[in-house]
Amino acid sequence: MFVKSFGSAVFGIDANTITIEVQVERGAHLMMVGLPDTAVKESMQRIRAALSNLGYKNLVRNITINMAPADLRKEGAAYDLPVALAMLAGTEQMLFDELDQYIIMGELSLDGSLRSIKGALPMALQAKKEGFKGIVLPACNAEEAAIVDGIDVLPVNTLTEVVDFFNNEKKITPLQSSLTQLLSTTINRYRLDFKDVKGQMNVKRAFLIAAAGGHNLLLIGPPGAGKTMLAKRLPSILPPLSMQESLEATKIHSVAGKLRNKYGLIVERPFRSPHHTISDVALVGGGSIPQPGEISLAHHGVLFLDELPEFKRTVLEVLRQPLEDRVVTISRSKFSVDFPAGFMLIASMNPCPCGYYNHPEKDCVCAPGVVQRYLNKISGPLLDRIDLHVEVTPVAFDELTANAEVEGSESIRNQVIAARCIQIQRCNMPNANLQSQELKKYAALDPACQSILKTAMERLKLSARSYDRIIRVARTIADLEASTKIQSHHIAEAINYRSLDRENWSG
Repeated sequence: MFVKSFGSAVFGIDANTITIEVQVERGAHLMMVGLPDTAVKESMQRIRAALSNLGYKNLVRNITINMAPADLRKEGAAYDLPVALAMLAGTEQMLFDELDQYIIMGELSLDGSLRSIKGALPMALQAKKEGFKGIVLPACNAEEAAIVDGIDVLPVNTLTEVVDFFNNEKKITPLQSSLTQLLSTTINRYRLDFKDVKGQMNVKRAFLIAAAGGHNLLLIGPPGAGKTMLAKRLPSILPPLSMQESLEATKIHSVAGKLRNKYGLIVERPFRSPHHTISDVALVGGGSIPQPGEISLAHHGVLFLDELPEFKRTVLEVLRQPLEDRVVTISRSKFSVDFPAGFMLIASMNPCPCGYYNHPEKDCVCAPGVVQRYLNKISGPLLDRIDLHVEVTPVAFDELTANAEVEGSESIRNQVIAARCIQIQRCNMPNANLQSQELKKYAALDPACQSILKTAMERLKLSARSYDRIIRVARTIADLEASTKIQSHHIAEAINYRSLDRENWSG
């Protein structure tokens, strides 16, 4: 007897439908083909034990299982459920009239219960695209798939539930979720707020500019000045995620198996803060089965690198291409995978190993030349890709204890949203993504601005990339003031945010 069921394989952050064909004949031989890996081959042991424990007949038959397309490698234990159902249908222990109308995925325990899988959201999106009636998933993964409209998402806990459903003995209510409602109810749910930050007005200004234009930011200051505290509050002033951005971010976290919130959806801008001992593969992604790294998990959000010079040089250098292209390509001998990497980079560092170079009150104890060697751990090309370099100074006691009203995240975010709206209406992207031709069109400089920028370029010996980034920052400052043209004070302020380019900054 011949039976088909359908599963799904995630490749990168997209899914491909897998056809599972089962042929049952007389005999006692089992053969599984279609490029399955070891975990898939081992599924037969799990399936036999689960069926036996649930009271189904012994599957002593000549069974051939083909997983098509045969040239796509099948990996993981999530094919247990569709294979088990096809085998039950092939041995006439369940009906299969509607089996080919659903994508079915789930890992079986030996007692017949179902374990969670990765990539439920891209599987649901692909199932809808290909016209399937629904998708059957473990209940713990159903929330993330339910945000896809137009397809039934059936949450199940055991193999018996699924068999009863296809035998018309049990009805399973499709799980429903409202993406719009989820996003609207969580728009102001931030645990951290800029109201908690006393003083640091110049740094808050830099954060406002960075958020408004999507610019990368480097904070330089002594220990305890508030660099990490400020960085953690950046997501609270970024524009809310759109529905498309939320889906893209959720797909990445789903594929990586890191979707842990109760909504089954990424509803806030991601904030990733890896430790400085991270490897380059963990940062950009990779492995024998390519998985997204930290820069992709930060897509549409923030990647925060604390103590930047403590990261290995090789780790920092792999950031250069993704910062420019906003995508990272993982290449292997037989295939390559693209992961999106549209993130804001926020980094912090001490000015020297002891942390007190240029401190207003404490003396630096580093030997001559040590400060420059410490800064040289960060390459010039990487610094060029960071738009704003900001010095963070300690907050005075009077400012810490003052009861003056402090501007909160909601107020700052409203300014950011207004500036972003101008940018989206003008060229459908934030200023940080503008290329040279777009800068000429939307950020043209008058002679006075060109003169100021020329003097800065000659004095600071800036690269062509720094030139473009100064103009992008100036365009954002102008947008915050709703100015159609870049003016002299916009350029001057943008140049002021290139601290590490200043002559003799490090002695």
